[in-house]
Amino acid sequence: MRNYAFASKPYVAGGEAGDHPEPHIPAEECLSRVVSHVWVNSEYKHLVLCGSPKALAVRPGQFFNILCPTPDDGELWLRRPQSIFQVDRANGNIEFLYKCAGRGTKGMATLEPGADCNIVGPLGIGFHLEPGWKNIVVLGRGVGLATLGPISQLAAENGIGVTAILSARSPELVMVDHVFARVGEVIRVLDTDGTSAVENVENILEKLIAAGKADAFFTCGSNRLLLAMKKLGKQFGIPGQVAMEQIMACGLGPCYVCVKTFEVNGHKELRRVCIEGPVFDMQECVGW
Repeated sequence: MRNYAFASKPYVAGGEAGDHPEPHIPAEECLSRVVSHVWVNSEYKHLVLCGSPKALAVRPGQFFNILCPTPDDGELWLRRPQSIFQVDRANGNIEFLYKCAGRGTKGMATLEPGADCNIVGPLGIGFHLEPGWKNIVVLGRGVGLATLGPISQLAAENGIGVTAILSARSPELVMVDHVFARVGEVIRVLDTDGTSAVENVENILEKLIAAGKADAFFTCGSNRLLLAMKKLGKQFGIPGQVAMEQIMACGLGPCYVCVKTFEVNGHKELRRVCIEGPVFDMQECVGW
């Protein structure tokens, strides 16, 4: 068997039928047709791509490395990592929700429906559920909300109750509450009314713990909320998982650009977010 990391030629999603390249490898380079691409608000866009069979097998918390068009006269040398937001297996689509901020995402924002988008993935280690869990709490802020959508859906499909605490600067930036409302209870916490303060979020979490509605914690998008969940998780013996966001050059491990420090059994160690994460044990995370 050839030991190639990825197929030498991109797979064309929705193209001619035939053998899928390198079937023993879970990730691939793929040319995916843009199905739709719309602004959700002034900062975020929703991108829907035609997914290949491997792309549609993506697990919650995993990501794709996307080759973005350049938004200006310069070149974009590096792909941009984007965590999966939704998987529409019935229609064969994968979806991303991202903030249009730097040159990469501004370039990605120029992709029009019908165009080809070159993606590599699915990559990384995603979230998981344990047998015996009856209720989970997901806590996200900003674009981290998108990352927590798939694990919330998977939990609901397995009969696990979901409480989603959604944090944002203002109401219009709580973009995907309808996704969480379909699978569980939604609690909004906002900067505009002060409810996003750590003390208030901790109070909400403590009430959920007391009510027996927090067998596990999941979070993404905020260091202060991560540390709050980590503290309560340690205090009450609740396991947790966090999806880390980090700058990545290759997304495959060799470059070591995305290395962060973790604390494991009292010892500090370095791990690559792209290949050893992006999902990690919450108690091992030193911080965002």
